[in-house]
Amino acid sequence: MNYLNPDLYNALAAQYVLGTLRGPARRRFSRLIMQHSAISEAVNSWELYLNSLGEQLPDVAPDNDVWRKIEQRLGFIQAQKIASQVEPAPTSKSEPSNVVRIPEKKPRLWQALAGLASAAAVVLAVLLVQMQPAPISEVTQIAVINNQQADLLWSIEITDEEIAVRATKALQAKQGVDYELWIVPEDGSAPVSLGLLPKDGASTLVKPLVFEQINIAALAVSLEPLGGSPNGSPTEVLFTGKLVIL
Repeated sequence: MNYLNPDLYNALAAQYVLGTLRGPARRRFSRLIMQHSAISEAVNSWELYLNSLGEQLPDVAPDNDVWRKIEQRLGFIQAQKIASQVEPAPTSKSEPSNVVRIPEKKPRLWQALAGLASAAAVVLAVLLVQMQPAPISEVTQIAVINNQQADLLWSIEITDEEIAVRATKALQAKQGVDYELWIVPEDGSAPVSLGLLPKDGASTLVKPLVFEQINIAALAVSLEPLGGSPNGSPTEVLFTGKLVIL
């Protein structure tokens, strides 16, 4: 197996970062990372891309009754009720003089810690339920566009409905031009435009039906006049990238 094949080591790098590459295969790939700079750079690119996904998760504020539920779970409200009750009067029956009263056993430290741990687990469960974000479309395919120096320029993630693209800080966009994303069909037919890429930040492209109807060899980025290709074909292809199925 030729591990220096870019298609192969990029796919393995994605699995390595995701944690799906396990056992002997993961250990073997770890050695390859230390031996080959191209493989190490591929892993770094995937780490940068996948770590950036966490930054896209929206902040979700908990509901107003979260603290009330926390107090109930921790027993604070019940404890207040018990403390407010009147203690029962001591019994009038006297004990024999030769009986030694044994003091009540107090809770041990480990019992208190166990109770605290249980309460913390309950609080965490309540917060997770209350703060769970709305479901989002599952990402089924990803791709990265690198330059000749292996710098990550765009990260691309594809769902059933859309194509989300994010430009990185490594991209030094030229002025007065646009960058266009294309499908390169495996059968050698004409490339299909997916739309203009962002020069900074992120944007979402409409996923065309043809995306699922043809075999895709790669994605390509072309340099175009402002507004995109004037004739429906790539003007100057700059970069290509492989799709990885998750």
